Amino acid sequence: MSIIAQDWIAHHARISPAQEAIHDLASGRRFTFAEFDIRVTRLALYLQSLGVGESDRVAVLSHNDSDVFEIQFACARLGAIFLPLNWRLAVAELEYISKDATPKVMLYGVEFAEDALKVVQLAGIEHSVDLANGGESAYEAGIASATGDLPQRTNLMSDIWTVMYTSGTTGRPKGAKITYAMCVFNAVHCSIAVELIQSSKNIVFLPTFHTGGLNVYANPTFHTGGTNVVMRVFDPDEFCALLSDKELHITHALGVPTNFLMLAETEGFKDADFSNIVCLGIGGAAAPLALIEQFGAKGLKLQQGWGMTETGPLGLILSADKALEKVGSSGLPPLYTELRIVDDDGNDVRQGETGELLIRGPNVTPGYWNREALNTEIFTEDGFFHTGDAARQDVDGYYFIVDRYKDMFISGGENVYPVEIENVIYELDGVLENAVVGIPHDKWGEVGRAYVVLKEGANLDEGAIIEHCDAQLAGFKVPKEVRLMDELPHNATGKVLKHELPRE
Repeated sequence: MSIIAQDWIAHHARISPAQEAIHDLASGRRFTFAEFDIRVTRLALYLQSLGVGESDRVAVLSHNDSDVFEIQFACARLGAIFLPLNWRLAVAELEYISKDATPKVMLYGVEFAEDALKVVQLAGIEHSVDLANGGESAYEAGIASATGDLPQRTNLMSDIWTVMYTSGTTGRPKGAKITYAMCVFNAVHCSIAVELIQSSKNIVFLPTFHTGGLNVYANPTFHTGGTNVVMRVFDPDEFCALLSDKELHITHALGVPTNFLMLAETEGFKDADFSNIVCLGIGGAAAPLALIEQFGAKGLKLQQGWGMTETGPLGLILSADKALEKVGSSGLPPLYTELRIVDDDGNDVRQGETGELLIRGPNVTPGYWNREALNTEIFTEDGFFHTGDAARQDVDGYYFIVDRYKDMFISGGENVYPVEIENVIYELDGVLENAVVGIPHDKWGEVGRAYVVLKEGANLDEGAIIEHCDAQLAGFKVPKEVRLMDELPHNATGKVLKHELPRE
C-alpha cells in the first residue's frame, strides 16, 4: 500500500488558521497558518510559471529567513525537490553541487547575489530569483503577481522532498535524499522526545541549509502546529535576550556546543530567567561536562542527542531527566529506530565494547543523489545503514559516541572530511604528501591541522598553504595550523597512520 504524504501547512490552516506559524525576527514579519498557507500556494504558482514541476530541483542560497520555509513547502506542492545550499561554501564548491543536482531555479538572498549569480552562470541554471527578507525583490513580486489554480498534488511518503548535501569521504559533497517519510518520522520522534505541542515556540538559529536548522526542531514544530521563530544569524547576546523574553516565550531550541558556550559567556546569562524553556537540545559534537553542569545550575537541562543528515537526523536522544546522570551519552533510540553496534566483520559486539554504529528505520535515507554504486555499499543486506561512527553501550543500554570510524572531525557543528582538504593541498606543485587531522579547539570543538611534506626545493611555507586553502574551501574547512614535516608515519602498505600524528 502506498502511503500519502500530507501537507502540514494546509492541514493547520484548516484546523487552526489563526495560530501563528512563523515569526521572522529580522524583518518583523509574522504569519498565521492561514496567511502562510496562502503565501506557499502563491509561491508554488510562481515557481510553476518558471517551469518548475515534478522532481525538478529548486536551489536556495540564503541566510535564515521565513522565505526559506515557504520555498520548502512550495516545493512539496509541486512535487519538486528542495535543495538548500550551504552559504559558507566557496563558489567552486557550490558550482560542483549545482552541476550534480542540476536545479531548475536558484533562489538567493541578496546578501549572496554575487556568488549566486556566478554559480547560476557556471552551472547553467535556467532561472534566478532574488529574495530580500521581505523587502522589494523578484521573490515578493512573483508571489504578489501569481495567478491561476494549483493542481491537486499527491506525494507519497517514499518520494524525495529534499536533497541535502553533506561532505563525504570521497572528498566531494554527496546529496542525501530526504523523503517525506523521513521528515514525518523525525517529527514524531522529536515531538515525543522533547514535548513539542501546538503551543510550543521553537527558535531557529542553526543555518537552515543544515539538517539541525531545518529538521530539529523547525519542521517538527510545523508538523505539530506550533510556531517557529527565525533568527537570521546567531548572536549570543541576542539569543540570551530572546530565550528569556517572557512575551516571546520561546520553549525549544537546538544548538551545537559552541552556541551554548558563547551563550554562557554573555553578560545577561547569569541573571536571565529561562523558566519558559522546555528543551534546549545540544548536538553536532560532544558537549563538555562543565557546560552541562553550568546550565544545570540554572535549571536548564541540555538534552544531548546524535544524528546525521542521513538519519533524519534524530537517531539518539537523551531524556531531560538523564541529562546530568548520563553526561556524555547521546541517549537511547527513538520509537521507530533500530540500532546495532558491530565489529569489522559485522557481528554484534558485547555490551561495553566499541564498534561501528548501524541504524535502520523509516527516518533513514534511501541513499545519495547520483551515487547508485555507493548506495549499494552503505547498507547491510538486512537494511542497516553504516554510520561510520564508533559507539558503545553502558550497562543500562545508553549509547555513547566515542570515536569515528571515518576520519571526519566536527568544527562548530559542521562535519569536515580531511580528504577534501588534502585534495586541495595536493593541488600545490610543491606538495609531496599531506594529511589533515582534527585537533581540539576551545571555541569550535575541533579545527584542522595539516601535516605537509614538501618536495625537494619547493618554495612553500605555512602561510601560502593556508592562503591556497582559503581560496578553495569554506572557512570552517580551512586548516588553522600547518606543520611542515620531513616525512609522515606509514604502515607497511604505505597508508598514512593518522593516529600517530600529534593532536595536542
